Amino acid sequence: MKIITPVKQVPETGNVTMDEETGTMKRAGVESILNPLDLYAVESALRLREEHGGEVIALTMGPLSSEKALREAIAMGCDDGVLLSGREFSGSDTWATAYALSRGIGHIGDYDLIICGERATDGDTGQVGPEIASLLDLPIATYVSSVQAVHCAGGEDPCSGAGNGDIVVERMLEDGYETLKLLLPALLTVVKEINVPRLPTLGGKKTARDAEISPRSTSDIPMDRKLVGLNGSPTRVVSIDRPKVTRNGKVIDARDESRREEAVEEVLSCMRRLGVLKR
Repeated sequence: MKIITPVKQVPETGNVTMDEETGTMKRAGVESILNPLDLYAVESALRLREEHGGEVIALTMGPLSSEKALREAIAMGCDDGVLLSGREFSGSDTWATAYALSRGIGHIGDYDLIICGERATDGDTGQVGPEIASLLDLPIATYVSSVQAVHCAGGEDPCSGAGNGDIVVERMLEDGYETLKLLLPALLTVVKEINVPRLPTLGGKKTARDAEISPRSTSDIPMDRKLVGLNGSPTRVVSIDRPKVTRNGKVIDARDESRREEAVEEVLSCMRRLGVLKR
């Protein structure tokens, strides 16, 4: 099987700040990591490769520093990494990002499966995976919690790499689970319940360190430059507001034995004033 896993480099959650003028995230000088939810997608792809053979290719779009995310994926076991990078991609929203990634996937070609994480921890939209499927006209299953079976055309194993066969998956829903069969090629977005991601080995880290990752731009991969970056982004951050605390709480200290009855009476009195407790 030939599996592509789109991944993203994101800021450490506690270090996220926004530029209020442009409405974009400040990334300069911020420690970045491979999106934690993408680890489950990478692990899913690696397990399918171990079972059915083939290769796993990690794909990302971002500044040159994003190759760090690809090297992390290679250290886990991915066979290769593809980086889409160029000034023309700057400011892309989810739709423009999905368009660029879909063109990158088309450039790689002959894939059987695309596996994405449920969402990225910085934007938290969960839109890119489904948008890629829409742009590539692929069947999609979201919130996949397990892969039940993969059937290759003609019983071949490993699969031919031409997207033949089908895959059976289980989706996690709010009120239970749903089993789906999708014709290959297809796209899955997976949830963290699907597996436990492996840790990179020393050999994997050496392979990742020595891997050659050449950035590719719109000059290398055919795509409409009007559909990437800010020009290709139909959404805009109009304003940024911070939550405001509108209530003032009162701490009632009841640690001392002598204060307990008084504290209980204070609570009951407050509940009566609010109408929660009848007099």
